Amino acid sequence: MTSFSVEEISQAVERHRPAFAPYEELYKHLHAHPELSHQEFNTAKYVANKLQQLSIPDLQIHTGIGGTGVVAVLRNNSNSNSNDGQNGPAGPTVLLRAELDGLPVHEQTNLHYASKQTTQDANDDNKLKPTMHACGHDMHMACLLAATEALTSTPLRARWHGTLVILFQPAEESGDGATGMISDGLFSPNSPHKIPIPDVFLGQHVLAARAGTMGMKPGAQMAASDCLKVTFHGRGGHASMPQFTIDPIVMASSAVVRLQTIASREVTSGSVEGLGVVSVGSLHAGSAPNIIPATAEMEVNVRTADEETRARVLASVERIVRAESMASGAEREPEIRRTLSFPVTVNDGAVTERLGVTFERLFGDGGSGEGGGLFRFCPDWPRSNASEDFGCLGAAVGKLSCFWFFGGVDPQVWDEAERNGTIAKDVPVNHSPFYAPVIQPTMRVGIDALVGAALTFLGKRG
Repeated sequence: MTSFSVEEISQAVERHRPAFAPYEELYKHLHAHPELSHQEFNTAKYVANKLQQLSIPDLQIHTGIGGTGVVAVLRNNSNSNSNDGQNGPAGPTVLLRAELDGLPVHEQTNLHYASKQTTQDANDDNKLKPTMHACGHDMHMACLLAATEALTSTPLRARWHGTLVILFQPAEESGDGATGMISDGLFSPNSPHKIPIPDVFLGQHVLAARAGTMGMKPGAQMAASDCLKVTFHGRGGHASMPQFTIDPIVMASSAVVRLQTIASREVTSGSVEGLGVVSVGSLHAGSAPNIIPATAEMEVNVRTADEETRARVLASVERIVRAESMASGAEREPEIRRTLSFPVTVNDGAVTERLGVTFERLFGDGGSGEGGGLFRFCPDWPRSNASEDFGCLGAAVGKLSCFWFFGGVDPQVWDEAERNGTIAKDVPVNHSPFYAPVIQPTMRVGIDALVGAALTFLGKRG
């Protein structure tokens, strides 16, 4: 099978880039109308309608997978110059992915398209909460829809051979969206969806870096994240008679202190893979100052970058929790429940190397198109300690994947903050109520990266 050269990919990206204006307005609409995990009903409908409006011959659109997931499939496997896509041997299958959900954050950007939405939080007893696209998923959706238009335009479609899978995933923020789609038969041959199994899974994420920059690295690109809810059981009583109680607050407090020694004493110092971060994000106990409660609850977050360290750190957390409970004379074992888990996001070395050649041509040394020195490709983008469930998709079917980052901070804002040494203070990060990517050149990079990445792995017609 013939592949596109990087020069051919660069020319295709330039020639078939869709008009930005409609997608900039689409982005603003999505930003103004976010929905929380498992509640993305209007967002999913909007995305599906936009796919239908592209009027792409032979495009199959599947909705309601894993709740609100949307998947579009275009089989373009004819070796002739026709576009029927139904004849000839199957070529490579490439999946591009974006996320649908927002976050329970009250937006404070003061943008004219800022969110004023409230959504029921399915993860918190359906409480109504202010909702915001504070992690850039709106940008991801806009870029993927635009990339779909480019890749399926008649002139470009006539040049590639294979199957394109466009996936809009729900519930990334709650950590169970990818597994939910898989459990709903996403790639099962017996499901009504009959989504073809991709040969390669490709995804991206905008973050607080200079707009125009992008990159990735082979190996662990994002950390694993495990959230644990721990309940310590003591014996309640009057604060004036602590000798007749077993104080769960002391129990929990001792555990909090000792948990901090895991990173400093049990994880290999300086090892790239030896990341081990343990944080106690909440601690709740008691209802009055003169009452020693019967229970104390705390929530723990663990971040690791490889499975060996992950298993070791989680075992250490459990050991310490149980030991502190025993040391306090608890009459009942503590309860430890895992509430959320994201795997390590691992970029396959060979896939990353191929993409690196493409991205270097598109974005290295200022980029292949207009823009001067605005664009930059980083082949060794630092690993992020944030987490993603993107890796669950490829892992479910034993296929390779790559996930890259692209910046969304106005270059002038970034450059000034960098000169003043105030990036941490002046540049809002993902999940902040002040976070909103500058629309351009962020969107251009996101669109070009998806189109270029897809063409890197799709076949070239002879």
